[in-house]
Amino acid sequence: MSNIEKLRAIMAKLRHPENGCPWDLAQNFASIVPHTLEEAYEVAEAIENGDMKELRGELGDLLFQVVFYSRLAEEQGSFDFEQVAEGIIEKLVRRHPHVFSNRSGEGVQISSVEDQTRAWEAHKAEERAGNRTDKYGTFGKLGTIDKHGTLAGIAIALPALTRSVKLQKRAARVGFDWPDALPVMDKVHEELDEVREELLQGGDHARIEEEMGDLLFACTNLARHLNVEPESALRKAGRKFERRFEHMESFAHQQDKVLTDLSLEEWETLWERVKSEEHLQK
Repeated sequence: MSNIEKLRAIMAKLRHPENGCPWDLAQNFASIVPHTLEEAYEVAEAIENGDMKELRGELGDLLFQVVFYSRLAEEQGSFDFEQVAEGIIEKLVRRHPHVFSNRSGEGVQISSVEDQTRAWEAHKAEERAGNRTDKYGTFGKLGTIDKHGTLAGIAIALPALTRSVKLQKRAARVGFDWPDALPVMDKVHEELDEVREELLQGGDHARIEEEMGDLLFACTNLARHLNVEPESALRKAGRKFERRFEHMESFAHQQDKVLTDLSLEEWETLWERVKSEEHLQK
């Protein structure tokens, strides 16, 4: 018995209606989603830490999520793990005609990562076009919205920064994009000015939220043009802030100062001290 078969057997026992685990039996598709997202982020963290032992364990946890979903589907007669594997195998072969020998690969030339990315997106676009059977909804007086259009299929549940970049990349592939980063920087300043204008005019919370959304979207667009992954960059910025704040706390405690009693000027002095010491250590 292979390890994946053993894993599936364990999952079946955990879900056994009489002898299974109460927690596992209580779960459904929706209840597992938060755990799946957490496991995916823990995989990302292990990679950022460069910890291969940790990564191995986190990948196992993530694999278990796939097995769990597949078991739930199998119980209701929808599909099983083998069909999940079959689906991704078929997709990978179909989208790599330059690698797997078949007629559809004749004449395909892939010599770089960029070529493969373009080819992959072309295959996805063809698949979406093949599924274009109907339209749904309306948006004011602008007409119908095609649910198989250029931006279709980008998951709503993705982290907002990641989803923003995916939307921008899709739009760019059909020509809706800035030529380089400089005009995007101008757009960031424009959106920041609009936030400031709303504040000066005493704008309500909904208007300020909308303008802040536009500003964040413009920032993710700038990150994309600079070839920076914004989710990763923001995680690193968060860690840097966490590290610096902990050092500020330490310095304040060494001086017998109460954090809540510190003035803004004292906080600024501590912040600059931490930055200066970090610079000296580099």
